[in-house]
Amino acid sequence: MALLDRALVRLLPAVPKPVVRRISERYIAGTELADALRVVRELNANGKMATIDVLGEEIGNPDEARAIAAAYRDTFGAIERERLDSNVSVKLSALGLKLGYDLCRENLEEVVRDAGERGNFVRIDMEDSSTTDDTLRLYRELLAAGHENVGVVLQARLKRTVDDVRALAELRPNVRICKGIYLEPPEIAYRDFEAVRVSFVQALEELWDAGCYVGVATHDEWVVDQARRGASERGLGREEYEFQMLLGVLPALGDELVREGHRLRIYTPFGRDWY
Repeated sequence: MALLDRALVRLLPAVPKPVVRRISERYIAGTELADALRVVRELNANGKMATIDVLGEEIGNPDEARAIAAAYRDTFGAIERERLDSNVSVKLSALGLKLGYDLCRENLEEVVRDAGERGNFVRIDMEDSSTTDDTLRLYRELLAAGHENVGVVLQARLKRTVDDVRALAELRPNVRICKGIYLEPPEIAYRDFEAVRVSFVQALEELWDAGCYVGVATHDEWVVDQARRGASERGLGREEYEFQMLLGVLPALGDELVREGHRLRIYTPFGRDWY
């Protein structure tokens, strides 16, 4: 699987951009916020929640980072006006993490404060392993500052993740657990498919044992079944966890989860930086 991933990464730049765009259309709401709002309305009408993701990670100066922060705030404003069931996922690299920790914290705190005033929630996305420590540090600092409307993401692919769960457990964090998409060195990340699965389920069970709200983000039906079983055995109510999936990926499985009474959130990306 890792060899295939690396091959795809090398080949992608050679694929004509219009071809990539046609392939990606089912997974991206569109280029404008209005496109994302339209898709979220459709999801809500079908009993699904959403997380809007503003595409674009590479920024080159503080003004661009502040512009991304403003785009996140605009998104929260639109969600409030249209009374949609959606929160927003933010990327710290887009908020200036690579330019400076303090710049990123300032932008992030403004977004979280704005969301809180609107009664909404911010999910801090997890990027590659070079950002993990700073991401968890920022999350802890926001909680310590009294911001309760914020959650973080952990990636089962990283070998450190179960230890991170244990370190965070006393805070009862709101966590999105996913496998992770980044190609990391074997010294810090599992490459074996089954090892990633085992790490995912272990992290999930330890989060639940610590009383955490978890977004179970996966399209792996085996992992979905393990989560179903775990939630049932713990007697968790539907308000105590949720499943999460990506727009356009295995929609039939998502529909099945909704029919069973599970909460399902669909990640809904939009933006002009789709490529």
